[in-house]
Amino acid sequence: MKTLIDVLAEDGACKALSSILLTLTQATQHLSARIALGALGGILGSAQKQNIQGETQQTLDVVANDLIKAALQGLPAVAALVSEEEAGVVPCYANGSYVVAFDPLDGSSNIDVNGQIGTIFTVYNRLPEFDHHSEQQFLRPGSQQVCAGYVLYGPSTQLVLCCGGPTRSFTLLNKHSKDAAKTPTPLDAQSDYVLVDEVLTLPIKTSEFAINMAHQAGWDEGVKRYIGDVLRGRGEPFNMRWSGAMVGDVHRILLRGGIFLYPLNHNSHRKAKLRLLYEAAPMAMLIEGAGGLAYSQSIPILEIAPASLHQRLDVILGSISEVERYLSYIMPS
Repeated sequence: MKTLIDVLAEDGACKALSSILLTLTQATQHLSARIALGALGGILGSAQKQNIQGETQQTLDVVANDLIKAALQGLPAVAALVSEEEAGVVPCYANGSYVVAFDPLDGSSNIDVNGQIGTIFTVYNRLPEFDHHSEQQFLRPGSQQVCAGYVLYGPSTQLVLCCGGPTRSFTLLNKHSKDAAKTPTPLDAQSDYVLVDEVLTLPIKTSEFAINMAHQAGWDEGVKRYIGDVLRGRGEPFNMRWSGAMVGDVHRILLRGGIFLYPLNHNSHRKAKLRLLYEAAPMAMLIEGAGGLAYSQSIPILEIAPASLHQRLDVILGSISEVERYLSYIMPS
């Protein structure tokens, strides 16, 4: 069995980058153990406060953010952090070589119903021409990402990672012991992410799509026409899947093919839902590393630089043929 440590060594990842990925994923192992305890771990329910996004925080949002932030803040390789749950840049080490952005817990609405949730992250090289904690370290196109990944907490805990080459998947192997949920100290030797797919490749043929149909009244006409044609089947039935967590829906697309859509909703006070820096850009890198496409409107997501840390945008990603078909509906003829 190859572990994450083995794969990073084979890829020639430098010590600094390896330390970030191993520390971050170790934090997700502890988080996985806390999640597995559910109500017994005291992680359910609302935290009774709002985050910088104006969203009500769940207790697990706070737990996940504090756990990952504390783990990364202790690494000399990390110059600065950005989190969905933090208003601005979190300064770390002035001489750090990398900056990290993350969504500590995607799918908060699923927590109390034991639904799909996950952690999304991205790593960039630190830019020497700016202060180590400058926002400019993060306001860069996704094409400059060093690596990106997510952890899906489900029946098994899975890590999906791309460091510029293929997109790979790993499964967490551990003892599922109660002790694993304790404060992060060195984990048991039996806890590790084990490689299960050396090269993830999006299936070409697809009959699945993921979208929140509840928002259709606010969609552009091109989106409505595309979904209408999909629902009519185009000669074969299409299945709709929607988990309420981007990480869960994208994971399904990676394994089974299809298209994920979160278009603009003109009936919402926020027309766009997903954040570019630590949600859309990392997922775009993973999808493209698996042979797919990722767009916002008619622009490849990896070409878009955020104008602000928490900028939102519409997202369409998945199998090449289906994304290109979708674009034909929304592009001017």
